[in-house]
Amino acid sequence: MSLFAPKPGCPMCSIAQAAAHSPIDTPSSPLFPNAPRAPQPEILWRDENFTAYIEKTNPISSKGHIIILFNLHLPSIYSLSSSDLPLLVQLQRRAQQLLHMLERTHTRLPDPQRTRSSSTTQSPLTQATNYKIGFITSPFKDPKIPVSDHLHAHAYIGQPDLAGWWRRVAYSSIAWYAMEDLIAEIREETSNNRVKSGYQNRGTAPIDLVPDAGARTGKPDGIETTSLGIGVNDLESGDTVSPSSPPPYFADATSPSRSVDTL
Repeated sequence: MSLFAPKPGCPMCSIAQAAAHSPIDTPSSPLFPNAPRAPQPEILWRDENFTAYIEKTNPISSKGHIIILFNLHLPSIYSLSSSDLPLLVQLQRRAQQLLHMLERTHTRLPDPQRTRSSSTTQSPLTQATNYKIGFITSPFKDPKIPVSDHLHAHAYIGQPDLAGWWRRVAYSSIAWYAMEDLIAEIREETSNNRVKSGYQNRGTAPIDLVPDAGARTGKPDGIETTSLGIGVNDLESGDTVSPSSPPPYFADATSPSRSVDTL
């Protein structure tokens, strides 16, 4: 844990720390004296692993933009390993829930015809494809939210209609790493059956229903080499972010450490 300890001066660490020590609806000052003195954002969710808030200062979508940051100071997605797959699945599902909540409470101009058509034709799958959840990969970054060394996911609804052309680059296929693609690629790399998941027009794959799928690694002789994940189980919410039981063999000093090859 100390490897990813809060970093003084990091705005994201400041948000996570302040949210953890104050009620969700009560703004508070950053705990780090060197952190920017920006107003505490509107926190939507926090648990042992994530803090989620509404991006109100510089949203990219008029329908809603949420930032979900890791409470630990992870520098990038390459700090994660296959054992963190349940954590990514938890993040994805939490983002979908928060976007759904935001969409329901979002104020729109009354349009009876639109209301009737959307209520009768929009399926859960259509609704899910309207949600964009993912990371902006280095060396790109959002110029309005320039933190690049504390891992955080963006979740927004519809299209980035509030973003200028340069911001749109960060949210385009050039720099955008969709959460479902990241999860699918890790599973394809680690699962023996090579079952793909998360790809568009494929529907919901059975493997998507198992958060731990692809999280464990091992050798042909049955010895597991799974490294410990960074996630913490939140017993109150019922979320599970690590394998249900510890593997019999952990990676030691002679085992390969987590690296970018895992992703």
